[in-house]
Amino acid sequence: MSTRFPFTAVVGQQDLQLALLLNAVAPNIGGVLVRGEKGTAKSTAVRALAALLPEVEVVAGCRFSCDPAAPDPTCPDGPHTGDGAEARDARMVELPVGASEDRLVGALDIERALAEGVKAFEPGLLAAANRGILYVDEVNLLHDHLVDVLLDAAAMGASYVEREGVSVRHAARFLLVGTMNPEEGELRPQLLDRFGLTVEVAASREPDQRVEVVRRRLAYDDDPAGFAARWADEERAVRQRIVAARELLPKVRLGDGALKQIAATCAAFEVDGMRADIVMARTATALAAWDGRSDVLAEDVRQAALLALPHRRRRNPFDAPGLDEDKLDQTLQESAGDEDDPDPDPDPDGPGGGGQPSPSPEEGPQGGDTGAQPEAGEDGADGEPRPAAGGAGEQAPARAAEPFRTKALTVPGVGAGAAGRRSRARTERGRTTGALRPRGTLTKLHLAATVRAAAPHQRARGRSGPGLVLRRDDLRQAAREGREGNLVLFVVDASGSMAARQRMSAVKGAVLSLLLDAYQRRDKVGLVTFRGTAAEVALPPTSSVDAAAVRLESLPTGGRTPLAAGLLKAHDVLRVERLRDPSRRALLVVVTDGRATGGPEPVALAGRAARLFGAESVASVVVDCESGPVRLGLAGRLAEELGGAAVTLDELRADAIAGLVRDVRGTTSRRAA
Repeated sequence: MSTRFPFTAVVGQQDLQLALLLNAVAPNIGGVLVRGEKGTAKSTAVRALAALLPEVEVVAGCRFSCDPAAPDPTCPDGPHTGDGAEARDARMVELPVGASEDRLVGALDIERALAEGVKAFEPGLLAAANRGILYVDEVNLLHDHLVDVLLDAAAMGASYVEREGVSVRHAARFLLVGTMNPEEGELRPQLLDRFGLTVEVAASREPDQRVEVVRRRLAYDDDPAGFAARWADEERAVRQRIVAARELLPKVRLGDGALKQIAATCAAFEVDGMRADIVMARTATALAAWDGRSDVLAEDVRQAALLALPHRRRRNPFDAPGLDEDKLDQTLQESAGDEDDPDPDPDPDGPGGGGQPSPSPEEGPQGGDTGAQPEAGEDGADGEPRPAAGGAGEQAPARAAEPFRTKALTVPGVGAGAAGRRSRARTERGRTTGALRPRGTLTKLHLAATVRAAAPHQRARGRSGPGLVLRRDDLRQAAREGREGNLVLFVVDASGSMAARQRMSAVKGAVLSLLLDAYQRRDKVGLVTFRGTAAEVALPPTSSVDAAAVRLESLPTGGRTPLAAGLLKAHDVLRVERLRDPSRRALLVVVTDGRATGGPEPVALAGRAARLFGAESVASVVVDCESGPVRLGLAGRLAEELGGAAVTLDELRADAIAGLVRDVRGTTSRRAA
């Protein structure tokens, strides 16, 4: 077994280490989500924690690691009555991103069921992680249904398996740790809330600290065993401290004052539900035990809030996790004053009041109030945009209008891409639609179809016992249909004809609404913009919808309308992505008024570029942004060339777009015919 990097040798990640240690003391906190850029020792720290956990006593031979002092009465390997006990190290089980649900929760032992005619349960990773650590690297890339399963097990301390004729319940108490890089996509807010604590990690910008990181890593790589031996005393001290804190934890007193501070803090930050209050209470208690105290102090409540609330503050998917520490301190002070001071000073600006509050960016005179300034880029009488005040061809970015709910834009047909929530697809999870012969490795057995295929041949094969005599040709794969995520590629017109501030604000609001929809449906997104004389890939296809929203917000406008260049750039992006991920189907969303300027015959050139997508049957939607009393209908003609549907900004809203999916499908069907 390879020597792990010592936990106490990790440099500059005190918050991460504290969050992990608190969960080691009190696993009912609910685990840790570690967010941060690559190369910040996230995985190193998590893997090193396992070596610090005390040994566990287990029932000898139990696959579910039952505690001999209090065995699980429903253990599938039970009942345990006087069975021998053995001590072993706490396990750390890693859940691969590509794991199946069977691998996670366990399933019917197909081999024994078919060969011996008995129902036997084959445990999964949740059983192996019981009373240990379950580690999920890149948890944001894990399929949502797997995240739901493991978070439910972590919250209930048990795993329930009801499938394929098997009904099993077993203990699943583990320390859940997930790591993720936000650049690769976010977790849904509902899933974020299920993690007890969260920690943001980043590489230090202090040269001395970075030097020490490199020095220790090089020393470990040269001699892992020797490096670990030099940190053995520190590791032993932390291990003993964990044991002492666990013993003290039941004796820690969480007083009414601390409870009131916890409740006031959660209310002040408007977190949803009561889970945050409970997690804060458990974390504050664990902090007191970790420090060897039997009473929870205000400093424990403050630290618990910094660990338990940031990821619960997200009011929409594009809000970055965070916590206003000044507001936190003020809330804690006010709630402590209400509890301890029988006659509080009614004057908030009295001694210690801190003077005038600082205005928020929205309230300050510099908070973006541009009402007195003329709107740059407004359309003139001839329909062309006026130049900016400074005479430049580029306008300042307009703010996006409020997003709204859109109905699904789906890709026609049935795909086979990554699991998601947009278009129909053949998936590993979903409703069973039939059975077929497996083309490769059998992954989802269709039991009834397999039995039907084998049954007529039992006498010829000499069956004499209760089990079926099976051959490879008898096996049948379950064909299932669910939903897939798509690549939604936005091609946004940022030219001068779109530069009127009110119009561009509405356009950005529409694209932001579609991005929200893509976030909820687990799509990859990309952003191509065109203006002036060329087009550019503002955001290569990525799972980080947040990054697309940031790029959209800062998108400037101005100049001519090279529509053909934008379409050709989008065609190149889709061609490359088709090579990288051939199973993921694309949905092209072109946001434009349809005007094309610059160069000879710009409209005809744009039409020829659009027909490239039509020839390749790429599902397309044109969001028509044309406004004003005179409409040229160019966006509608562009949609015809693409072989897709056209929809106005008003029609894009959920309550007015009921026929859009049908239009996309119908147009594609006519093109195929």
